[in-house]
Amino acid sequence: MTSSTDTQPQIVQLPTPRSRWWSIPLAAIGSLALTGVAVAGFVPASTFAEKPLPVNFGGDGVTPEATPFARVPAGAEAVNDRVSFGDDLPDSATRYEPSNDFFFVTITEPPQSALSWFVGRDELPIEFLTDVEKYGLSTPSERRQVSRQMMATSEQVAQFVALDRAGFEVELIPGEVVVSELVCFEVEEQRCTRTAPADEVLDAGDVLLEAAGEKLENLDDLAAVLKGRAPGDVVALTFQRGATKKTVDVELVADPDEPDRSIVGFVPVETFRVVLPFEVDIDTGEIGGPSAGLAFTLSLLDDLTEGDLTPGRDIAVTGTIGVDGTVGPIGGLPQKVEAVKQTGVDVFLVPASQDDLDAAMAVAGDDIEVIPVATVDEAIAELVRLGGDPVEPSS
Repeated sequence: MTSSTDTQPQIVQLPTPRSRWWSIPLAAIGSLALTGVAVAGFVPASTFAEKPLPVNFGGDGVTPEATPFARVPAGAEAVNDRVSFGDDLPDSATRYEPSNDFFFVTITEPPQSALSWFVGRDELPIEFLTDVEKYGLSTPSERRQVSRQMMATSEQVAQFVALDRAGFEVELIPGEVVVSELVCFEVEEQRCTRTAPADEVLDAGDVLLEAAGEKLENLDDLAAVLKGRAPGDVVALTFQRGATKKTVDVELVADPDEPDRSIVGFVPVETFRVVLPFEVDIDTGEIGGPSAGLAFTLSLLDDLTEGDLTPGRDIAVTGTIGVDGTVGPIGGLPQKVEAVKQTGVDVFLVPASQDDLDAAMAVAGDDIEVIPVATVDEAIAELVRLGGDPVEPSS
């Protein structure tokens, strides 16, 4: 006996006129939502995003100001790929190929749209910035000039510290006179209202070449020219700004801390020139600022000493480096932790003097071991603790 199953035909019910009518407003709502998202991507965040400006930036800590920018993670790159040596490398200087890399870390501070503000407003690795927090009192071009100079100085100091600890004879010579910012003498309502007369002719990033006809090799030369001069005296200064060289007259002012001493009225960028026994170059590219100093130092040490300073894995590093080997604080540590996390590196050496360590630890969670260090020797000791080889000076 053969069994069979009867198949009932399915009845397709066509939409009624009423249901078709409801599809029109639903489609309109969807289109409006998509349009709103697109528009939010172009509307500046400053139209409604705001926060109180901190006192150290001239605010009162209460009155809200627009935040058109955000400090966000950028990336982490291997230092080792950027280090090169000249053909004059002596027999006493052997280059040891490292098995792993030291990574320096970068952040960026782009303009924000309403959409990016809405998406990132509660994210720990994103810090919204006012115009003053991003630029200070300098113009963007002045800020870039000073930042590049600070990176160049950081590279020189890193070479000095690394080769000195590796056992080579090196010499550090004070470098050219570079303006970082003009001195503020009076503040009203958290704003600078009076600067030195030099502010009328000098900008951040200017390189002073001569004072009163005397060539300036370093700050000591400028101090010698100003010695014995009184506030109100006028001195001719020759400076370089980009491709432009110019000579101007500048009225001297009294040092706020030493009224009997006359000054031009600017804060200098700390610059150095290192004399090495052989040529070393670190390709800094478009990187600005001094925060890669410790990473440069450790990478050079790993290159020039036997064994592996890295403990069998890649190490992320941030922090300025001083001529005495001290590690100084940097900006945007929570954002740098996030950049390291995205790279996949799980150890991050950071300055112990950071005031945002707790926030950085919160971003790191259990994914990254954040290790605070105060000196390059502490950094080396931590790497040895993790399994790296001790640094043995070259013979």
